[in-house]
Amino acid sequence: MKTPFEITCVILSGGKSSRMGEDKSLLPFSSYKTLIQYQYERLKPYFKKIYISSKINKFDFLQTDTLILDENQDVFSPILALDSIFNKLTNQKIFIITVDSPFVSIDTISKLIKESEDYDICIAQSQRTHNLCGVFSSNISKTIKNMIENNIHKIFHLIKNNKYKIIEFPNNNEFMNINNKDEYKESLTYINKSNNS
Repeated sequence: MKTPFEITCVILSGGKSSRMGEDKSLLPFSSYKTLIQYQYERLKPYFKKIYISSKINKFDFLQTDTLILDENQDVFSPILALDSIFNKLTNQKIFIITVDSPFVSIDTISKLIKESEDYDICIAQSQRTHNLCGVFSSNISKTIKNMIENNIHKIFHLIKNNKYKIIEFPNNNEFMNINNKDEYKESLTYINKSNNS
């Protein structure tokens, strides 16, 4: 079966989850044992290849060849995660999404991929900018390595120092993040309503 998107997807799942107080990627979600498995399984049919980026292998459903371990175990930074990703996946564009944004629609992903054609980075925006939801090209690897050398870990520094495009989306709910216990409860209510509608 031909997949709709001829690019690779990487789900970022290596954060601290400090506001949650426990690893949010391993919390139960919908009919799945964990949030990360839900996100992985819902996106898998749409991409030619899908990986998970993490500090450690904490997944019981995943083959090890689809895991990208962060090469720096001590510092929690999306810039370091992106560096590890592009060290493994060279010369291509990759759709990046975080584990804690499980409602981003396939239509939205499709639009981001289409609009990314002439850009190194193409990300989503609703009521705020979603710096880690979009298409990133391996062309940005040099900027990433320069940032690491200079101890710069702000994701927007990476974006503004490359050819980027920001796409506006009207539905803020699809970009709901799960960062703390209240947002987790809200997301469970939201997914239950979606499943029953």
